[in-house]
Amino acid sequence: MAKAGKKESIIKYKLAYTAVILLVYLLGRSLPLYGIAPAAYSRDVMDAEALMEQAISGDRYSLFVLGISPYMIASILVQAAAACKRAVSRDRISPGKINRVMILLTLLFSGVQAAFRVQELPFREMAEPVFLVKLLAWMEMVAGGMVIFWLAGRNKKYGIGGQTALIYINILDGLIQSIGGYTIRELLVPLGISAVALVVMIVMESGEKRIPVQRISIHNIYADKNYLAFKLNPVGVMPVMFATAFLMLPRLVLTGMSYLFPENGDIFWLQENLIMTKPLGIGAYIVTLYLLTIGFSMILISPGDMADQLLKSGDSLRDFHAGRDTRRYLVSSLIRISFFSATVLSLCLGAPMLLQLKGGIDRTLVMLPASVMMLTGIWYNLNQEYIVVKGYDVYRPFL
Repeated sequence: MAKAGKKESIIKYKLAYTAVILLVYLLGRSLPLYGIAPAAYSRDVMDAEALMEQAISGDRYSLFVLGISPYMIASILVQAAAACKRAVSRDRISPGKINRVMILLTLLFSGVQAAFRVQELPFREMAEPVFLVKLLAWMEMVAGGMVIFWLAGRNKKYGIGGQTALIYINILDGLIQSIGGYTIRELLVPLGISAVALVVMIVMESGEKRIPVQRISIHNIYADKNYLAFKLNPVGVMPVMFATAFLMLPRLVLTGMSYLFPENGDIFWLQENLIMTKPLGIGAYIVTLYLLTIGFSMILISPGDMADQLLKSGDSLRDFHAGRDTRRYLVSSLIRISFFSATVLSLCLGAPMLLQLKGGIDRTLVMLPASVMMLTGIWYNLNQEYIVVKGYDVYRPFL
């Protein structure tokens, strides 16, 4: 008979596995691409655009320069495609097929992003032809993107936090870089906004809207305590991070068009202004944030499927008929909550961006509240996952 004291600790195993994954990730971030000029690899001042990109990317000249952005873009497309299918059709798609599609899309976007990124990298003068040096760097970046895809998948299966653990490292690194070298007086305004963002994120993550449900199988004192719960921040900080990855797509298209039409002034103007330090880029980011918050809520929470499940089980919402009325109420409720969530996030993120336009905040400190908000949201979810997994160790085997 196995003794309870010798029971394997699941939480320790998962934490150790995540630590190894992060160690490999940090090692890859410290390896420079072949042929990069040493002076370019030194740390330099980054603006809001670079700091937000670093949240989903690695060091700008390392093996992991693409970061997790190809994986995130591929995930957006896969989830959007799945949302267009009926629940029955989605159930027929095997996890293996989804994984193969994810691999192909991640490889595709890694190749495309690497092709554009390699044109911007500063290479040192070498005996080899420049074309071969860039080709090798391109291959390294694509390989690094696929390694990150594998690391994220392994950590999701065996560790804690999935891909968000890698994002957490990037954000923390960018946060340290952004506040370095500033005085307390210079940090007062961004730190004040960050403190508000931190409190807001905790309230949004812990608060929820409860919708009473009548369960036909419950006839005791707990019959009045059943409900469906929608968080005030339905999909967490996902829209904040995915909005950055989503905005990379039009910039990649504009970069490609600039090679085809180098004399086109409109393309050049869009390239110069579709960044988060310019009004057009800020507006595009906020609009994308709204669309992704509402879209992800509809996809991940799927109120239509919830209404169908209630109809099949014979349960219903109070004061609403099963079927169409329930579906309409759940969808409208989730849209209102998502819109509220996007508005709060936009105020916390947009305030420092607008102050930066007027010179009230240095451009490097603009994304400090966003970094604090993302770190808080990710840490809250990591802590919730830790509590759940730690609960596994409470159970003891029968034999």
